[in-house]
Amino acid sequence: MKKEFLLEMKNIKKSFAGVNALKGVNFNVRKGEIHALMGENGAGKSTLIKILTGVYQADEGEIRMDGQQVHITDVQKAQKAGISPVYQELNMIPYLSVAENIFLGQYPRNKSGNIEWDKMYAAAEKILGDLDLDIDVREQLNGFGTATQQMISIARAASRECRLLVLDEPTSSLDGNEVSQLFKIVNKLKEKGVSVIFITHRLDEVFELTESITILKDGEYVGTFPTADMTKEELVTRMVGRKVVEGSRTRAVREMKGDYFIEASHLAKFPKVRDVSFGIKPGEILGIAGLLGSGRTETAQLLFGYSRMDAGTIKINGKDTVIASPKDAISKGMAFCTENRREEGIIPYMSVKNNIVVSSMKKISRGIVINRKLQNKVVGSYISALKIKTPNDRQRIRFLSGGNQQKVILARWMATDPKLIILDEPTRGIDVGAKQEVEKLVLGFAAQGISVIYISSELSELVRNCDRIIVLRDGRNVGELSGDEIKEQSIMAMIAAESEEG
Repeated sequence: MKKEFLLEMKNIKKSFAGVNALKGVNFNVRKGEIHALMGENGAGKSTLIKILTGVYQADEGEIRMDGQQVHITDVQKAQKAGISPVYQELNMIPYLSVAENIFLGQYPRNKSGNIEWDKMYAAAEKILGDLDLDIDVREQLNGFGTATQQMISIARAASRECRLLVLDEPTSSLDGNEVSQLFKIVNKLKEKGVSVIFITHRLDEVFELTESITILKDGEYVGTFPTADMTKEELVTRMVGRKVVEGSRTRAVREMKGDYFIEASHLAKFPKVRDVSFGIKPGEILGIAGLLGSGRTETAQLLFGYSRMDAGTIKINGKDTVIASPKDAISKGMAFCTENRREEGIIPYMSVKNNIVVSSMKKISRGIVINRKLQNKVVGSYISALKIKTPNDRQRIRFLSGGNQQKVILARWMATDPKLIILDEPTRGIDVGAKQEVEKLVLGFAAQGISVIYISSELSELVRNCDRIIVLRDGRNVGELSGDEIKEQSIMAMIAAESEEG
């Protein structure tokens, strides 16, 4: 016998500036189930969840909890209805204690209005203990890593008479062991009767954790399916409307000719980068693999001039070079797409147009006078070439999907005519279809003779696209693969072998 629905969202419609974000979507979640909400970026997942949690209000449609219609006009009303979201960007205060964060805004107080600290600490310990979390509730939150903070955030949400927990990309910054621990907590909440909406771009997690899958596409409801009746290929096909082949190499093995464009020798910036060396030729895609904390991002930042090296040398076109700052790196033909798109990549309240041209103003202006005709031509050409989905170039970039924001950042750097582009997790947080489009763009950069450094936690992504891969561990090179040697198992073997020796 199937469980009754806890949540029913019927015929939900929402438009922004004339663009239909949701076109009559239905979404139902049963009591005590873990339910995946899937779709490409721009499919409408975030809009639907923001309506559910009171951030937006629907233009049409209704929401029912336990069969009763609810009017969720703000975040407080969502919480009162038993709906608790945990977003990718944690909404907690790092300099308060764990207990203070759990009871933020709801501190237990005595008749005099003073906080009852012992009562709060004891209650926080019980909340965490019920989820098998052994955490010192008196310690400041910033004393813990991202994974522990994520779990504290979930515990806080679950403690507030939560009947429906919404997890939006909860594993994006976690490693494998941390993901396993988080899944144990989610399953424990399920045992307590809490329903969970799980949003992720990691398909393996969907099949490991969830019982049902609802798919959206272009703001429309595709369908709801038992996870057990789905294959990964079927899920991807329904999400993107076409078959996507994963796991195989996108490119034929190529022998790169010519001299290195850039060579880095024995780079060091303690403690994260200890001894990293590599070279990259024009048109070559060099992958950098390694576990979290291996020094991948820090190596890229060092190359781009974010900080001064403690040791090492850099040569460009065979000549010793000092890269003193990112501005200096750009002047030498380098570009950098950060992994932290929302905080360091986009300028959220600026238009798509201005986000594209912000790094290439010299190209479209004379002094302080901007050549509007040239600006529009440059922007239009990149919107077209990169297939950026936006109502117009005046749209604020914050209203675009993650995949389209990433394309705007790529357009920004392409407008500078780079000789080397560094891509740090270029497909993180974007859907399968947009991921395929970004990877295709990267191959296009290489075909134009642009050197590409490609950093990714997704080994299959590196295998598909790279000519060579260097493997880092603890800030050092531990191996290199090229051509037919490039396999996921080979990369993992290098990491594991070094780990065992260390």
